[in-house]
Amino acid sequence: MDNIKNLSPSVLCFVGDAVYGLLVREHLAEINRPSGELHKESVKWVNASAQAKAFEIIENKLNETEMSVFKRGRNFHTATVPKNATRHDYSIATGLEALFGYLYLSKNTDRIHSLFDEIKNNFEPI
Repeated sequence: MDNIKNLSPSVLCFVGDAVYGLLVREHLAEINRPSGELHKESVKWVNASAQAKAFEIIENKLNETEMSVFKRGRNFHTATVPKNATRHDYSIATGLEALFGYLYLSKNTDRIHSLFDEIKNNFEPI
C-alpha cells in the first residue's frame, strides 16, 4: 500500500485492532482450552486498560517513526469512550492499535511479532 503515512489514524486503528486481537488469539490458542475460556482470557488482553499497559512494555523500544504513528493514533479525537475505560487508557490503546495497523499495512510483520513478543513475555493479564 502506498502512502501509509497519509492514512487517517482511524483507518490505522481499524486495521490495528484486528491485528492486535488476532495476535492475542494466536497466543491464547497455545493453551488449548474451550473457546469460551479463551474468549474470557482474550478480554483480559484486549481492553483499553490492558492495551495501555502493553504500550508501557514496548514504549522504550519504539523508533522515532513508530512513536510518531503511536502519537497520531493517541491524539486522534474519538467522540465516545467505552464505559469501562478511562479517556487516558482509551487514548493509549488507540495509539497502540494505530501502531500495529501501520506496521501491518507496511508489511513489517517481523517488527509486529517482535513487539508483541515483548508484550506477551512481560504482560500480566488484568
